[in-house]
Amino acid sequence: FSDSASLVCIDPEKIFDFWPHARGLIKSAIDATNLSDFADIENDVLNGDQLLWLAWSGKIEAAATTHLIKTSGKPVLIITACSGSQRERWLPLLTQIEKYAKAEGASCIRLYGRPGWQRALKDYRVEHVIMEKAI
Repeated sequence: FSDSASLVCIDPEKIFDFWPHARGLIKSAIDATNLSDFADIENDVLNGDQLLWLAWSGKIEAAATTHLIKTSGKPVLIITACSGSQRERWLPLLTQIEKYAKAEGASCIRLYGRPGWQRALKDYRVEHVIMEKAI
């Protein structure tokens, strides 16, 4: 490991070089929540509709995917998946994704994930709730 990780946004034109190395991390994030379909996320990333971000320190420490969507107001950047080890090393890199979202004119960032993210992301707040009843 280097002293810290750096954030790299993968150019969609080079995604096929990087996706095989990040695919497992993204799949594990999606499998942990079952909030999306991995095949849909993978297809969007490979088609350039979502971006792949890597926390890099000579090796991949974490991977995330983002999707910029249109709403009736300003665009919203959704973090569709995020997974990695040693979160304290790469979580501060989220500010760079926030800067990207602002530069793209997004009004906010939304994260779909496990409730534990609430403890890790102190300046994020719960806006909506997903309720579920097994049938």
